[in-house]
Amino acid sequence: MSKNQFDEVAYQEADPTEMPENAFRELGEDEHYRPIMHPAHDYPEVTPYSVSMGLLLAVIFSAAAAYLGLKVGQVFEAAIPIAIIAVGLSGALKKQNPLGQNVIIQSIGACSGVIVAGAIFTLPALYILQAKYPEISVNFLQIFLSSLLGGVLGILFFIPFRKYFVKDMHGKYPFPEATATTQVLASGLGKNTSNAGQAKTLVISSLIGGLYDYLVETFGWWTDTLNTMATSWGQTLAEKTKLVVSCNTTAAVLGLGYIIGLKYAFIIFAGSVFVWWVLIPLIGTYGAPEIAAMAPTEIFGEYARLIGIGGIAMAGIIGIVKSWGIIREAVGLASRELKGNATDAKTIRWQTDISMKHIVFFVAIALVAVLVFFWVGVISTFWQALVAWIVVTIIAFLFTTVAANAIAIVGSNPVSGMTLMTLIIASAIFVGIGLNGTSGIAASMVIGGVVCTALSMAGGFVTDLKVGYWLGSTPKKQESWKFLGTLVSAATVGGVILLLNQVYGFTGENALVAPQANAMAKVIEPLMMGGDTPWILYMVGAILALILNWLGVPALAFCLGMFIPLQLNTPLLVGGAVAWFIGSRSKDKALNSARADRGTLISSGLIAGGALFGVFAALTRFLGFEYDNPMTAIATQWTGLAVYAMLIIYLIWDSMRAKKI
Repeated sequence: MSKNQFDEVAYQEADPTEMPENAFRELGEDEHYRPIMHPAHDYPEVTPYSVSMGLLLAVIFSAAAAYLGLKVGQVFEAAIPIAIIAVGLSGALKKQNPLGQNVIIQSIGACSGVIVAGAIFTLPALYILQAKYPEISVNFLQIFLSSLLGGVLGILFFIPFRKYFVKDMHGKYPFPEATATTQVLASGLGKNTSNAGQAKTLVISSLIGGLYDYLVETFGWWTDTLNTMATSWGQTLAEKTKLVVSCNTTAAVLGLGYIIGLKYAFIIFAGSVFVWWVLIPLIGTYGAPEIAAMAPTEIFGEYARLIGIGGIAMAGIIGIVKSWGIIREAVGLASRELKGNATDAKTIRWQTDISMKHIVFFVAIALVAVLVFFWVGVISTFWQALVAWIVVTIIAFLFTTVAANAIAIVGSNPVSGMTLMTLIIASAIFVGIGLNGTSGIAASMVIGGVVCTALSMAGGFVTDLKVGYWLGSTPKKQESWKFLGTLVSAATVGGVILLLNQVYGFTGENALVAPQANAMAKVIEPLMMGGDTPWILYMVGAILALILNWLGVPALAFCLGMFIPLQLNTPLLVGGAVAWFIGSRSKDKALNSARADRGTLISSGLIAGGALFGVFAALTRFLGFEYDNPMTAIATQWTGLAVYAMLIIYLIWDSMRAKKI
């Protein structure tokens, strides 16, 4: 039976009201996945309600994410909180068949997080360098267009790869954020006992995770990061050997580790251990005296992390080489459709994308718009603008699969690392063609904003489309309305960045931290103004990635661990170990599977609650609330250890309560 015949006739039963048993595992031979919404039936998806609500949430979350990201350097994932709000609103308004509409609300609204990440990681660097070089100019149109055009390119470049990532690789990638979002949206289905029980479990775990993270972020009654440097012996150890052990204690990251699983969590953690327990002690012990005087975190930021950036870049190149067949297939499909020779003309709603002819047409328009923007709004010389355009086009397209792959594996997009490498490559080219100095700085940062947003969008969009695949939405509708969400989010982010610069600024006392933008500014200045660039560190990371690939170790996951701070990787290992423990205690495979599935549901709740209440914590701070915690650092460390242990025990206990079907 052909795929199309199967899709047309095989699903005769009523729509399920909970996630199918084979949703999160690999399919057996001749086994097919049946989403919740019937693949061949029509459902309300794009409605005035879903579009208007999605746009409203895109504006709100764009503003909140931009402020939080520039304040503390962390951009919260908007998809999960928006999914929670969508489910709550559809229930309160008693919407009929709300699932398809809720997917559209989430998909449009989630543009906020990815656009914000692309903008704030790069463009504030212009303000930072403007304080030193007043001739550098920056305006709303530059910020808006770089975010908008980058987002549009990210959408268009990823669509040809949708089928591979969300369908062909079913069960092969953990998709942690998409899993949590899907569980939230599915919790609003039906009224049968089984689904009501799952919804109750999700709500309880969301409240526990949300309140847990809100209390630690707002009041600090226990530490959000266990760190040996909080003790006297730990400080002595760090001074003598530069060795540090740290672990983030928030509920959301623990849940993320559970869904990632032990295999990938261990590889990510191994990369972190290599940096923090091998490279940093070596550099700090045998380096120059000024390096030996640095704290481990400073050595990480100034030296070791740069090796991770080189590794991510080479892992990306390796990924591109390995994905070349997929890239060639996507380009071939576009070519066949343009010639009218497409072989799969009859496709059911569930697997219908925007026509490849339209994609090619829109890509051409977008690329022309990017070229005009570079020439008129950024670089006055046409041939220099053309070189910049070629660099952006090639890098954004090729690294699309790398960004999607990173999100599918670990739920974290190394967009700042890939953008930093893009800036380095682009700046070296620009200097070679005579585009340097302050004009080169402005050009590089705006161009970096386009690339960063494109990669951020590609990574975020794979989550939306995977959610839609699991639930049975129409990809074409998600893809089409993503452009409107991108437009609204780009306009909002541009206005917010200008406002925050006027109110707080990015330099001087009490300025916004903007750590990624500061890192970009620090790297780009010596390149354009004639300083030193740490090419050796980048090369070491690149060679390491090649060796890892040769040994059969997933290089991207390992190098992600090198780039992401240790405290955020350790809880991934803890969560992965908990997942292994829960799923291996019984000799009954069915019981192990039931327990693991319940753990996934609970972990999704921890992620969802942590993300949503993280927004509340940001708003609390934004409104001026500051709590002066009288507890000592040691007391918060011991309290944090105890409360974190209780959270782990809850996850294990509640998961082990599952009964096999």
